[in-house]
Amino acid sequence: MRNRRIDEPMSIYRRAILKGGLAAIAVAGLPGFAPRAETTRPERRVIPSSGVSIPVVGLGTWITFNVGTDPVLLDESVAVMAAFFEAGGTVIDSSPMYGSSQDTVGHGLAKLGYPPVFAADKVWTPAGGDGREQIGASRRKWGVRRFDLMQVHNLVDWREHLETLFDMKAAGEIGHIGITTSHGRRHELLERIMREYPLDFVQLTYNILDREPEERLLPLARDRGIAVMVNRPFRQKALIRRFQGVRLPGWADNIGAFSWAQFILKFILSHPAVTVAIPATTRIDHVRENIAAAADPLPDEAMRRRMVAHIREF
Repeated sequence: MRNRRIDEPMSIYRRAILKGGLAAIAVAGLPGFAPRAETTRPERRVIPSSGVSIPVVGLGTWITFNVGTDPVLLDESVAVMAAFFEAGGTVIDSSPMYGSSQDTVGHGLAKLGYPPVFAADKVWTPAGGDGREQIGASRRKWGVRRFDLMQVHNLVDWREHLETLFDMKAAGEIGHIGITTSHGRRHELLERIMREYPLDFVQLTYNILDREPEERLLPLARDRGIAVMVNRPFRQKALIRRFQGVRLPGWADNIGAFSWAQFILKFILSHPAVTVAIPATTRIDHVRENIAAAADPLPDEAMRRRMVAHIREF
């Protein structure tokens, strides 16, 4: 069942979607948003523990959606979300430590009439903090009935929070449970938790340069039936800046990569253990470019090795 707002208001934006699809949102005056002709829907992959399928490219909100109450920046974020949903995306990931990002997501969902969303968030409270209370506050900011995925952010108080999350999942209050880390940190602890607990998801950093997860974590996720969400696919734009002004190799056409962002995303998505990547962006053209990277063909193992060798030259 798709996530809905608690009271499901019949706003003008929702009526527009029901009558004419997301294309009608352009009439609402979202800056820079122009509807596109129907394109191929992005590939979907199955969450092993539940059988639920999700598109392989999601939307991160770290920094990019932390816009406060600035009306111009809020409208720009809504336009990005509109383009994301129009292109077939559903997975949005946020956290209570991302400033005003949760509020921005909730604002966008309300303006867009609550389109189908796979709502992923995190619990992040220090010792003695009330995880349930924080999750409730996050849910109200999003305006959703429940979270499809709730994760322990950067393993903070992970034992206590996992106990809470398992209880909430058993009660039907959340859909899936996960743990997260970033910047390649604490992989030994991550591996131990993956082995000892029946997790649905693990979120970690993985890209064409940060490949340590290939050694143990990604194979373990496949063996244990744990879905993998990839954060920081572009090292927060550092990888894109690294190749600014550098031409793609001619053979990138063979995998349908027409930008460095697509080159990098296709490498990530071609790993069989990866379920979804969550690049963050403030631009409509970039969100469309990212989702287009999920289209076939994806590189095979020989092409993956060629891509890594090419990157090492820079």
